[in-house]
Amino acid sequence: MNQKTLESKKEIVESLRKQFQDAKSVAVVEYRGLTVSELSELRKSLKAVDAKFGVYKNTLVRIANDSLGHQELDEYLTGSNAYVFSSDTTGMPKVLAKFARTNDKLILKAGLVEGRFVDAKGLKEVAKLPSREGLISMFLSCLQAPIRSFACTVKAVADSKN
Repeated sequence: MNQKTLESKKEIVESLRKQFQDAKSVAVVEYRGLTVSELSELRKSLKAVDAKFGVYKNTLVRIANDSLGHQELDEYLTGSNAYVFSSDTTGMPKVLAKFARTNDKLILKAGLVEGRFVDAKGLKEVAKLPSREGLISMFLSCLQAPIRSFACTVKAVADSKN
């Protein structure tokens, strides 16, 4: 292997390592059989949630991944794989799960969510979770409920005295 090829592969591995480190969620998907228009539609949907869809050699992904200590993904790095990196925990799995429901050629294999390994079932479970903003909204409504009940009770008492 000549030096130029070796250097380009090292750059790709380093780029992949950085993407694995920066991403909050990563997915390994099999895309065999998808048409170009279907892939374009998927990429557009993923771009809307700030996720990057890329096709890399499995061996280069394995090298980058193993250097970060995520060997549990190694068994899924066979065949025609694409890799999706996202800075959001739940957005990317939601898009992939929705697309996979309507198109059976996209197969979710496994992934990493916040540094933890999840299989295909786990990715689908993460897709069911509400977004960060949704969770904050739920939490705030839980905090507000007792205060609202107290205020309504005080108002009812005040109205009954008048």
